[in-house]
Amino acid sequence: MSRRVLVAYASKMGATAEIAEGMGAEIRQHGHLVDVLDVRQVRSITKYDAVVLGSAIYTRRWRSEAVHFLRKYADALRTRQVWLFHSGPVGPHADQPQAMPKNVLRLAERVGATPAVTFPGRLELETAKGFLARRMAVTELGGDVRDWDLVGAWANDVAEAISSVEISSWPRLEPHLEEIPR
Repeated sequence: MSRRVLVAYASKMGATAEIAEGMGAEIRQHGHLVDVLDVRQVRSITKYDAVVLGSAIYTRRWRSEAVHFLRKYADALRTRQVWLFHSGPVGPHADQPQAMPKNVLRLAERVGATPAVTFPGRLELETAKGFLARRMAVTELGGDVRDWDLVGAWANDVAEAISSVEISSWPRLEPHLEEIPR
């Protein structure tokens, strides 16, 4: 049975957005209806059965707009399947998992989300924003180290998990509750 899935992301240099697009394509292959949106474009999550949220992670911090999304929709997210990911590590330790920032961990626990999975990132001179990022891009930290097989396998697992849950058993909030300003 087809489900409505939101893949929302917060990206600084575009690499996380591209990962989210790849995830959306994989989840669509399982017959789900998927919207891939920058978190700043999301106005409501009422129509979605499941949400995948990703953020770029820099210096152990998520993008502020991704944290805002978690806060804003926390009550509504508790009634949906939620998966989290972050991307960004580059260089020799790019394949090492990154801990979720404490504020994100608290919000993830509040909504019942899975722990965030870490995907290696991309840091290239053409997309680097800021002096430090441009300097790092021309060192051994630069390059595209994203693991598309890993992204695809994880998105496949997410799609299968979405398919396996009976929607009628999920608790639902009234649609207007997620719109209450915090």
